[in-house]
Amino acid sequence: MRILIATDAWHPQVNGVVRTLTMMAEAAAALGVDISFLNPQSFATVALPSYPDLRVAIPGPARIARLIAQARPDNIHIATEGPIGILVRRYCLKHRLPFTTSFHTRFPEYIAARSPIPESWVWAALRRFHAPSHAVMAATPALADELRERGFGNVALWPRGVDANLFQPRDFDLALPRLVFLSVGRVAVEKNLEAFLDLDLPGTKLIVGDGPDRAALERKYRDAVFLGAMQGERLAEIYASADVFVFPSRTDTFGLVLLEALASGLPVAAFPVCGPRDVIGDAPVGVLSEDLRAACLAARDISPEACRAFALTQTWDASARAFIKNVAHVRNDAQRQTGSVAGRLMHSRVRENIVA
Repeated sequence: MRILIATDAWHPQVNGVVRTLTMMAEAAAALGVDISFLNPQSFATVALPSYPDLRVAIPGPARIARLIAQARPDNIHIATEGPIGILVRRYCLKHRLPFTTSFHTRFPEYIAARSPIPESWVWAALRRFHAPSHAVMAATPALADELRERGFGNVALWPRGVDANLFQPRDFDLALPRLVFLSVGRVAVEKNLEAFLDLDLPGTKLIVGDGPDRAALERKYRDAVFLGAMQGERLAEIYASADVFVFPSRTDTFGLVLLEALASGLPVAAFPVCGPRDVIGDAPVGVLSEDLRAACLAARDISPEACRAFALTQTWDASARAFIKNVAHVRNDAQRQTGSVAGRLMHSRVRENIVA
């Protein structure tokens, strides 16, 4: 089975969407499913006005069509609502090809934080974008319920996972004053970092990530330590060096960094909102409270072993199986069309291997 994923978010970007897609694709390969990507590397790009470090593709319909034809996928999934996603959606509708989509980012809240555009307008645009999708994939049950309440149809679950071999407890010390309260993610207004940086906490506030607000926050909060963007082993070492993971965002749909922190043995302190509430649930691995300072201090008493054990239940294998199952259910009766894109969906033998 060959799946083509269209995404406007791709390397060298460091974010949850890119990590989700790449890790899920690696896990899918072990299940006999070939996932390829139609991404910005195939096009000219331009810097995003409010995020100069992020570049947006400038795709053309003809090149989109050629790349889809070259990939010869059995299924098409549209991961983002950007220029690439829009043109791939248009191509699929023109050629009457079934496709799936996923909802990764709360653009209505992000846009409202930076412009006077009403959230209701953005939600309406997102509903139109996802309306033809045969499965709109959401990371958590709560997000899936919210999308249904907002008028989205064909909503399906696609859980996330964590690389527990990379992110794990290890002996690493940054030689910073204890306690070390860590936050990892994009340094931008929608991440609500000031709610964390304003707290009166003992020890060190450590920020890993980059973004348009980093310079301003570094000037304002001179007692905090900003390390910039990190990946791989270096990021895993930073997680392992901290005492509490602080997640101040109120708008994230999931928060992949939460699982990375928990796999590293770090308890979580966060607001009781959709992302952290859905990831943690009733598990004794974090403290969710509107009093973020109290949550940070209380989280110190949580067992690192409990955090690690919880994270080990969240695998990329399970995530890949759910994704493939959602795609496979799109149109089981689709016929292969010579030289076309949609082609045949997964045969029974492959499906049995995946859902077993």
